[in-house]
Amino acid sequence: MPKPTSRILVINDEALVLREFVKGLNAAARSIDNPLGICFAGVATAKEALAAIEGDGDIQAVLVDDVLYSLPGARKNGGKKKLQMSAIELVKRITRFRPELSVYILIAQEKEDDVVDALFTEAVDGYFYREEKDYRGIYRILNAQIQEVAKTPFYDQLKNYVWMAKDQWHTPGHSSGESLRGSPWVNDFYEFMGEHVFDADLSVSVPMLDSLMEPKGVIAEAQAMAAKAFGARRTFFATNGTSTANKVIFQTLLAPGEKLLLDRNCHKSVHHGVVLSGAHPVYLDSSLNGKYGLYGPVPKKLIFDAIDEHPDAEALILTSCTYDGLRYDLAPIVEAAHKKNIKVIIDEAWYGFARFHPEFRPTALEAGADYATQSTHKVLSAFSQASMIHVNDPGFKEHLFRENFNMHTSTSPQYTMIASLDVARKQAVMEGYKLLSRTLALAKELREQIDSTRVFRTLALEDLLPEQTRGDGIRLDPTKVTVDVSGCGYTVEELQRELFERYNIQVEKSTFNTLTLLLTVGTTRSKVSRLYDALMRIARERRSPRRLVQTPEIPGFTKLRFLPRDAYYCGGELVPIFDERERVNHALGGRVCADQITPYPPGIPVLVPGQMITPNIVEYLGDLLRSQKRMELHGIVHEGYQPCVRVLKPHEEKGLNRLG
Repeated sequence: MPKPTSRILVINDEALVLREFVKGLNAAARSIDNPLGICFAGVATAKEALAAIEGDGDIQAVLVDDVLYSLPGARKNGGKKKLQMSAIELVKRITRFRPELSVYILIAQEKEDDVVDALFTEAVDGYFYREEKDYRGIYRILNAQIQEVAKTPFYDQLKNYVWMAKDQWHTPGHSSGESLRGSPWVNDFYEFMGEHVFDADLSVSVPMLDSLMEPKGVIAEAQAMAAKAFGARRTFFATNGTSTANKVIFQTLLAPGEKLLLDRNCHKSVHHGVVLSGAHPVYLDSSLNGKYGLYGPVPKKLIFDAIDEHPDAEALILTSCTYDGLRYDLAPIVEAAHKKNIKVIIDEAWYGFARFHPEFRPTALEAGADYATQSTHKVLSAFSQASMIHVNDPGFKEHLFRENFNMHTSTSPQYTMIASLDVARKQAVMEGYKLLSRTLALAKELREQIDSTRVFRTLALEDLLPEQTRGDGIRLDPTKVTVDVSGCGYTVEELQRELFERYNIQVEKSTFNTLTLLLTVGTTRSKVSRLYDALMRIARERRSPRRLVQTPEIPGFTKLRFLPRDAYYCGGELVPIFDERERVNHALGGRVCADQITPYPPGIPVLVPGQMITPNIVEYLGDLLRSQKRMELHGIVHEGYQPCVRVLKPHEEKGLNRLG
């Protein structure tokens, strides 16, 4: 098992002092227990320090001299020393670049009062007196600090409990796998999953493992450490995915009938949250890249106009980054919303790693958002369904939030999910920068390799960006690689099947002429090489390009007649999309939908409960159902072979309050 390396950078401009300090600290590290592989390195200038922090992902902490002078400058200025950069300025630069690093200051004892007061207004973890040269004491403190950051309170406690091997007279029924182990029918499942999966599958009957419903012990501690790591005031672990996280926030912020501004391209859980909360949604149409069938962000002007038009809205929710990696310029949007006292929620399901590398920042919280939800399992090392809710709302109503959280959370949460969130946070803090630097390098390499096939082409920001959003300050997350496959001679479905069956490769998603590849902290050079080899072999077949059939564009949002919740809870009736002659049923036009109808991909609802159905929408649904391209249509009800839509009955419409 590889051992960690924890490098600590010492910054001091006096060569002899620096050499002596580093030598003394390394000697202390060798003479005292050193489980984290702590070692010390020195640099003489702020410029060298910033370069080292950028280039070395193993640096875990920094010791900064309180004053950094430039010695060459001293000779040029008649013996007067020239200040390079104040310690405070250097600390600011370090924490802006890598906020996960621990920072300590070396100060002269006689400057204690003024320097310490100034420094502790910054993100500084502590200070040492330079002249004391207490190398062993300094090492012990730094070792303790790094171990504190690296600990996983919940995971450690879970392991401790498992090693105790207590007899279980409580749930779950498999009782540490005893019901499976040795069974002639299901022992293979036990062996396939591994004994610790069952040993760690425990119950709320174990008090030492705390309660997700009311955490006061190791779960509370793990959540507090996650909050610090991700830059939040509060963090909550969710074991039902970001889908549930979004619904919890909605029910906390929105009372029935209150307005919510939302991107129509938001995840379906957001639209379900509208139904559950009883909110009055104001849908904002996403931008569209028709050439590639990709839906992008909402144009900034449309967002600003909606904020001005609906200053009574309680909240605004956007997705950043999108599935395809398009990131909003969030700071001005958050500022505009806050001027109207509108809370800002950002669905960062695909962007939970962003805090740990400057290439991806600012995060939603750093841009001022009140809430951010993250699918930790999508892009960091957590189990599926494991997510986080980050809160920076100064008016956070904790009791109301807790009641809503508990309403959606199982009273029997999966403890291994919670442990995986604890571990994912630890890895992100201790080696996230290093792993993300590797991922960025591999993404660049993969793009170059794919483009070199001369058949497949990766899409850059200017290719992906819809015309309506140019000039909006949108950036591209380079770990989402979208590939134009229109020149390879395969349909998208054929190409995906070829990659899967012949080359053992499964991609993230597709449109009619693109594939999307997702790179994460788990991407390796070997996987990149195998993908490149597969695409190059396919390219060398030199098939003639084929005409690829584009799916119809989703019609723009129509009128919302009733609150989605009111419409959804009506009984309604089923009306077929086609008539008895298999023509589009125009009788659907003018009716009000009672369900959410979502073509997948891309997952944008064409209809939500309470929305008026137009002839254009009926034609669109008919085209999709007749299309040769296989597509899921969530919300369509099949009566035998006849696809139907649930709509409100006329007398039900009369009993509801009409909007507008």
